[in-house]
Amino acid sequence: MAAPVRTTAGAVVVAAAISISMAVFSYFLFFKKTSSTLHSDKKKKQTSGVVDAIGNTPLIRINSLSEATGCEILGKCEFLNPGGSVKDRVAVKIIEEALESGELAPGGVVTEGSAGSTAISLATVAPAYGCKCHVVIPDDVAIEKSQILEALGATVERVRPVSITHKDHYVNVARRRALEANELAAKNKKASQVDGKDQDQINGCIPDQEKENPGFLSHCNGGFFADQFENLANFRAHYEGTGPEIWEQTDGSLDAFVAAAGTGGTVAGVSKFLQEKNQNIKCFLIDPPGSGLFNKVTRGVMYTKEEAEGRRLKNPFDTITEGIGINRLTENFMMAKLDGAFRGTDKEAVEMSRFLLRNDGLFLGSSSAMNCVGAVRVAKALGPGHNIVTILCDSGMRHLSKFYDAKYLSQYGLTPTATGLEFMSIK
Repeated sequence: MAAPVRTTAGAVVVAAAISISMAVFSYFLFFKKTSSTLHSDKKKKQTSGVVDAIGNTPLIRINSLSEATGCEILGKCEFLNPGGSVKDRVAVKIIEEALESGELAPGGVVTEGSAGSTAISLATVAPAYGCKCHVVIPDDVAIEKSQILEALGATVERVRPVSITHKDHYVNVARRRALEANELAAKNKKASQVDGKDQDQINGCIPDQEKENPGFLSHCNGGFFADQFENLANFRAHYEGTGPEIWEQTDGSLDAFVAAAGTGGTVAGVSKFLQEKNQNIKCFLIDPPGSGLFNKVTRGVMYTKEEAEGRRLKNPFDTITEGIGINRLTENFMMAKLDGAFRGTDKEAVEMSRFLLRNDGLFLGSSSAMNCVGAVRVAKALGPGHNIVTILCDSGMRHLSKFYDAKYLSQYGLTPTATGLEFMSIK
């Protein structure tokens, strides 16, 4: 049997192509259309700016998982977007809709409460629309995320993790910052009309006030709270973009889709689109520890049987994965069309990330690893011979200080030890 063809070295590709028989070569030509290499025959046109480079990401076959399960497990490489994650799509959709509606003014400030990826995407694309970005993040997320944000020119406000019902939850703080920016913009506009000092102002702000307000407020053409959890532009980004791309790249030949949810926009937009195209496509959720969505999908409630008896912990959310899992229903998640849900563990996510790095050269973040855990769960449930798609949300580059840090993992008993897929009960 011929050795696998690797696209990283041209010489290897040529040598392998010469050595294989025409029959095998024909097989690969057919396979390329029906599985996940799925490169378009059309020549890519030159794009106009960073925004036009977002989307149309490759769908690849995850070879190790496909061979181990007997299914074609395909991953949509969202980490190849300019901002490095699937959230680039959401950032563009939110900003464009806000500018079109007038909720965001050119030169205004986009605020968001985010565990990292959405914030980075907003900071990446906001300058392309002439806007600024202010981000509020929990202080327990990987430090490299805030470092990236600051390098991108965003202002970063780190707050302690608290319940969403608390006024100082990072999402609620971000909402307040947008209101404050709007109030200051209105105040300065009124002052300029009274005093006639427009020429002495920059972006509608009086220079003396810059010393009294946070940096992002000194550029106060108003603020806009992106609200990724409840803003249905999030859902629409995937219903109009990611879902159709998956359908086209698989030629409609897929049996299942699986992904985790944070805001719920990805799993909702993709699942709704795919099931409208073919109601036989099964769509599933993979949920991390501490999240209530698994219970909601499988039992219709957000709590477990133990929690229903009054033993719910004050802060039950307990996972090292970032950006996925939640204990409330969002407007975006409620748009999802799901056939079932699976529970994943932190240990499985850690082991999966190392397995894929060793066997496929895929350096994935925690949510991507959990999605791959979900893909294997689905493959085992459906049996061999099915085409399964998941999302590779971001790379491991944003997870070095926690998810890929040996000392950090050892503190929680999560040091990876598996040599194969035994952690998924596959020999």
